[in-house]
Amino acid sequence: MTSFLEEIWPHIAAGLTLIVTVVASGHAILHKRDARSAVAWVGVIWLVPVLGALLYLLLGINRIRRRARALRSDQSHYPWLSNYQCEANPDQALQQYGQFLSLSRLVEGIVQKPLLHGNRITPLVNGDAAYPAMIKAIDEAEYSVTLATYIFDNDRAGSLFLDALVRAVGRKVDVRVLVDDVGARYSWPPMTRMLQRAGVTVARFLPTFLPWRMPFINLRNHRKILVTDGSVGFTGGMNIREGHRIMGHPRYPVQDLQFLVEGPVVAHLQEAFAEDWHFCTGELLQDEHWFPPLEPKGPVVARGIPDGPDEDFEKLLWTVHGALACARRSVRIVTPYFIPDSTLTTSLNLAAMRGVDVDIILPQVNNLRIVKWAST
Repeated sequence: MTSFLEEIWPHIAAGLTLIVTVVASGHAILHKRDARSAVAWVGVIWLVPVLGALLYLLLGINRIRRRARALRSDQSHYPWLSNYQCEANPDQALQQYGQFLSLSRLVEGIVQKPLLHGNRITPLVNGDAAYPAMIKAIDEAEYSVTLATYIFDNDRAGSLFLDALVRAVGRKVDVRVLVDDVGARYSWPPMTRMLQRAGVTVARFLPTFLPWRMPFINLRNHRKILVTDGSVGFTGGMNIREGHRIMGHPRYPVQDLQFLVEGPVVAHLQEAFAEDWHFCTGELLQDEHWFPPLEPKGPVVARGIPDGPDEDFEKLLWTVHGALACARRSVRIVTPYFIPDSTLTTSLNLAAMRGVDVDIILPQVNNLRIVKWAST
């Protein structure tokens, strides 16, 4: 019997390996939207039997999209989604910019959110301008504060925000802080631990370092959102870390932009946070405590475009393609990481061939050398 098992076992192992390889390859071919990604995964699966399939199981499958669909299936959770008092008529709001009417209709079809008028959007350069304004908004909050960030470092900048959030809790303000689990580990001890000890309600986006959570390790939340009293918002590219305070001459300076947002479109920022918070904690933020009526603050028409691994398609990428198609004179792109796929490269080339002036600004020094190499 033993000799029979020894003789047949290699055939069983080979058969199981073939089955696993075929199943994993079929899944990649059927579910990967990008052909290059599908081909790459199939190559890994076949070239590294078993281990390749295991890597695909851990890193290649988007597991949060199904969960997000389930959470969004009952729109009654979010009654404010259809309660916009400042919805703009694109034909009137964009009459000076006729070529953008088609873009407006495209984006509304993509995100299912209306264009809102009556907003004021103020750019804030680096943490030297953004952080004081953000902390001031937290200190002036009377009812609620929601903060989402990828990185919340335990350094001087992080301590300023920690102190402001603790002061808000002391004033009986409802505070919710969401930090990505990977980004929370950029400094030690994690600031999330200190926030919890100080009585701040905090959650981590998709904890990944438990063995059964490892499949989520490549699905991160890079949103940077601060909303106070549901009426004043901040969003942009800045995490919370000392490197953004350029005037303090940090060891690793990072130049970036943040935007102060006032007016009805703040509700779109709050919606993005509320959906992420519901996804992570199950708590619904759904009354006027979090979503008050918003009055016009300025002349800007705007709309929020949420995007991420929980979405059914790449909303931001489609919007960029639409914007490039509408461009008549110039395109200005500023980004720290520029690795476009073939479709985006084609759109940029076509814009340039139409006579559009295309400028792309990248950092001279990048924190990810391989990305800098790939971008140049």
